[in-house]
Amino acid sequence: MSDAEQEFLPFSRPSISQAAIDEVVACLRSGWITTGPRVAQFEAALKTYLSAPHVLVLSSATAGLHLALLALKLQPGDEVITSPLTFAATLNAIVLAGGRPVLVDVEPNTYNLDVTKVADAVTPRTRAIVPVHFAGLPVDLDPLYALAGDEDIRIIEDAAHAIGAEYLGRRIGSFGDTQVFSFHPNKNMTTGEGGAVATRDDTVAKQVALLRFHGIDREAWNRFGRKGAQDYEVVAAGYKYNMMDLQAALGLHQLAELNGFIARRTLLAERYQSRLHDWPQWTLPGAPPYAHRHAWHLYTPLINPAAGMDRAAFMQAMQEQQIGIGLHYRAVHLYPFYRESFGFAPGDCPRAESIADRIVSLPLFPAMTERDQDRVIDTMARLFKRA
Repeated sequence: MSDAEQEFLPFSRPSISQAAIDEVVACLRSGWITTGPRVAQFEAALKTYLSAPHVLVLSSATAGLHLALLALKLQPGDEVITSPLTFAATLNAIVLAGGRPVLVDVEPNTYNLDVTKVADAVTPRTRAIVPVHFAGLPVDLDPLYALAGDEDIRIIEDAAHAIGAEYLGRRIGSFGDTQVFSFHPNKNMTTGEGGAVATRDDTVAKQVALLRFHGIDREAWNRFGRKGAQDYEVVAAGYKYNMMDLQAALGLHQLAELNGFIARRTLLAERYQSRLHDWPQWTLPGAPPYAHRHAWHLYTPLINPAAGMDRAAFMQAMQEQQIGIGLHYRAVHLYPFYRESFGFAPGDCPRAESIADRIVSLPLFPAMTERDQDRVIDTMARLFKRA
């Protein structure tokens, strides 16, 4: 059987256990499918896993970024520093919260925010920094927090890729200011769609709790229950960003399996690193000098001229061989909205732009077998005419 006749191998696929399926079915049968007791249980489990005093789950990580930034009460002209190598949601949330995005280029080997360049971007209008833990690799946070403390700047970590990651022996979410996680289906754990905010700031926690469900001033999910109270007050113009019990039912079991998922992802990522280390066609992801646990949400090498084809041709050729390849990400500041609204232009962030022109995401997910991975590698070898 040729590769073209084989089953399509996606670049990502969630692993859903029978226990999780049974929990979702039980939720459906309970009659309580929107925000309810399973959401409360999931939040409590996340607080334990993250060792965080406040964890609030929402409909998406984008919602979490939006509300965490809104809690800072940004004023017109306030600036928020972030990375150009990220999904558009990072910058969208800054803009929707009333901020002006300011970009600092990335490190060439880790693709994370170059923290040595952040101080040069700070102005009297800088209110926050949003570092992105790219692909699950923690940003070098200690110098960033030191800078923020000296300048009275808040840090909202975009940890959409980084649930389960660790920095200097500390789990992302267990220290610092505020972190936002994603539970999208291609992330390390999923609730279908969903996200969470972890914070040590009581005010941020109260604001996120208030704004995620219509600006209602108390927990209102149980008002139709036996002991619930119908009366409540609306004290702010809030949003509809709440998570459903159906999602939390899945999340409870995903969280229990998360460390195993990361261990499997790590094994596969290290196998890519070993098998591809001497290929001139690829520049492989690098590691920082500080101690860390990489969550390996993505495996993202850069395609080199030695491949004999550009990224678009490579992705098409792999798809023709029934292998899915992701693109994470284009340089976000070069999208039309950001160029037209904020004057960004090619050359503003040359490292990120060079990486964005060459980056691909190879298949990586817990249920992927070594045989699947060998198929990916063997197919690339044929395309690149390697022996």
